[in-house]
Amino acid sequence: MFQKILIANRGEIALRVLRACKELGIQTVVVHSTADADAMHVRLADESVCIGPPPSRESYLNIHQIVAACEITGADAVHPGYGFLSENAKFSDILAAHNITFIGPTGDHIRMMGDKIEAKRTAKRLGIPCVPGSDGAVSDEREAKRIAAEIGYPVIIKASAGGGGRGMKVARSEEDLSVALATARSEAGAAFGDDAVYIEKYLEKPRHIEIQVFGDGMGAGVHLGERDCSLQRRHQKVWEEANSPALNAEERARIGEICARAVADLGYSGAGTIEFLYEDGQFYFIEMNTRLQVEHPVTEAITGIDLVHEQIRVASGGGLSVRQQDIRFHGHAIECRINAEHPRTFTPSPGTITHFHTPGGLGIRVDSGVYSGYRIPPYYDSLIGKLIVHGRNRVECMMRLRRALDEFVVDGVQTTLPLFRDLVGNPDIANGDYDIHWLEKYLAAEA
Repeated sequence: MFQKILIANRGEIALRVLRACKELGIQTVVVHSTADADAMHVRLADESVCIGPPPSRESYLNIHQIVAACEITGADAVHPGYGFLSENAKFSDILAAHNITFIGPTGDHIRMMGDKIEAKRTAKRLGIPCVPGSDGAVSDEREAKRIAAEIGYPVIIKASAGGGGRGMKVARSEEDLSVALATARSEAGAAFGDDAVYIEKYLEKPRHIEIQVFGDGMGAGVHLGERDCSLQRRHQKVWEEANSPALNAEERARIGEICARAVADLGYSGAGTIEFLYEDGQFYFIEMNTRLQVEHPVTEAITGIDLVHEQIRVASGGGLSVRQQDIRFHGHAIECRINAEHPRTFTPSPGTITHFHTPGGLGIRVDSGVYSGYRIPPYYDSLIGKLIVHGRNRVECMMRLRRALDEFVVDGVQTTLPLFRDLVGNPDIANGDYDIHWLEKYLAAEA
């Protein structure tokens, strides 16, 4: 097991990892920018190192400063959390060159899944169902029109190196395709420095289903069920739940077994999430995230397995602590991402939190790094915290969530709490009858 882990992140995920390390008896080091000097994870860590000014590129994305912090403090491993450098293959390679363990997959696996075209090829090779579309990057408009005609309109054009909804455009006819292709390429080049795009069939009313997987890097793999992340705005997840209201036990087992077998065959090490669109009983691969997800607590709630403990165990060479036959699913869990944003326009609302009170009681968990008097800086994402609720079934979970949202108090900044209070009382949400377009339609109708 590791002696000292450096946590290369901030906010609630840094605090989440820090707590796991303390439970395992591992010393902790956190890095921070000058803007985060008073952050909760900095206060609670065994050691802290300031690595730069507020801009991420000069602090949390500064690989050389982070490696230097490891060497100064004697950290023998780095946990990257999510975001920032968590899926940076170069970071993983540099750590390895300095004999520091990256708590995550290999640089080769990060690169493989970070390129959306290569990820799709790999998924097909591993037997994972994929959306019909181009086998690689589309070279020109003529090829794009040929592929679109073969798979049928509407189609979606996606950036090969993309994510977060950037470089994605829908074409519903051949007349739309030229503009969509040019726009997607332009956005992809500006956002990622790579204008390569590919084409897939556009699904009209899919759900977003993701499968949590773990590999030991030695040929073993398991799945820990699915999460339904269909409530999204601009391709950003807002509400996640497990298990999905749309799947039955047979479908869950079928897609889970496919994913577990795939990570085993790949020799994958650590946590990963294989993401799908799901429509009319069929799963279609989107991408694989080679890191811990923001929404991992809902999986922990229904399995009782600490995913960060498992990450650390696997990275240290201890293998998986569970076999597939040991994993059981209990009840239902929902996570709401509480952001410092306007509840309808989602405009960021940085500022000082004057009053902060979290709900409590059976089945309630709040992952947050803020406190009364904490100032939310304008430099990073606006996540205040995550409210995770667990119940014996979805009905109990929804009732408990309604109560927890009523108890949650954040004063001093605008938050998305009012949006969630509306959603929990909506009949479609109560019935689990929604898809990836539902929330944006709802917000447009409410405007």
